[in-house]
Amino acid sequence: MPDEPREEPEDLDQPPAFFPYEEPTPVDDEIDYGNPVEVRVEAVFAAQAQDSIQRFVLLSDGSRKLPIVIGGFEATAISSHIGNHQPDRPMTHDLLKKVIERLGGEVKRIDIDDFLGSTYYAKILLDTGNEDMVIDARPSDAIALAVRVDAPIFVAEGILEQHGH
Repeated sequence: MPDEPREEPEDLDQPPAFFPYEEPTPVDDEIDYGNPVEVRVEAVFAAQAQDSIQRFVLLSDGSRKLPIVIGGFEATAISSHIGNHQPDRPMTHDLLKKVIERLGGEVKRIDIDDFLGSTYYAKILLDTGNEDMVIDARPSDAIALAVRVDAPIFVAEGILEQHGH
């Protein structure tokens, strides 16, 4: 059976939408939230919200605090490492750390640099030895990796101003 020619996407300047049913956000509409500010993980906590439990990671620059809603697995991944609790088997973020290290890479920093709707967006900045790479990630996954490799975490100034307490 011969290979049929594949149809090329029309707009190669735009990345595809993360979810197939969403339209990509035009690059021109991106908001610049300003310079990055270094923060640290202050705590991971849970709060009862009606019939469910919501988990948060609390980031702080010393004066402002930014709570970010995270999933249960990510809360465990962050809090277990901060609390020096060693799980019986490596977690996904431990695996990611090992893969990056074995490939000769290094996590330089984490940037939480965008906010849309009620969702924060993060980037993992890697040094592979040959080039610098930027990997899109959920903030919770990026933070779980950062605490394992002792990488600094940054949040855009505008996000701290608008959403910090």
